[in-house]
Amino acid sequence: MFWLYATLAWLGFAVLAVALGTLRVLFLEPLTGEPVAHVLGTLAGCALFMAIIYWFVGRFVGRTNLRARGRLLALGLFWTVLTIAFEFGFGHYVRGLSWQLLLADYNILAGRIWVLVLLTLYAGPRLAAWAIIRWRK
Repeated sequence: MFWLYATLAWLGFAVLAVALGTLRVLFLEPLTGEPVAHVLGTLAGCALFMAIIYWFVGRFVGRTNLRARGRLLALGLFWTVLTIAFEFGFGHYVRGLSWQLLLADYNILAGRIWVLVLLTLYAGPRLAAWAIIRWRK
């Protein structure tokens, strides 16, 4: 059941990401321009994702498993792989974007910080468990 809930949580991430992207394009980009909107949107997404991760870990990992590093890393890897597969699969095969354009979001030197989303998804479960253990004492 845990992995079913993890998959449902990831679907929530996907819906949230699409909603944030839509809001970014419609409202933020006209005010700030694309580069600034990209950074602000990515940071907002990371913060919201981390809030969901914290809730998920506290609710579904369970008190006894918070120190189960392997399970938490597996969860983060699972969410990260799903995200990359969705990004490239949907982006290329549904939206028709080129591989070059999809990979451009990984160019940190060009101000593209999308990789922070992946780092949040990967490290988030361990960070959330650490915070829960520390704050629930």
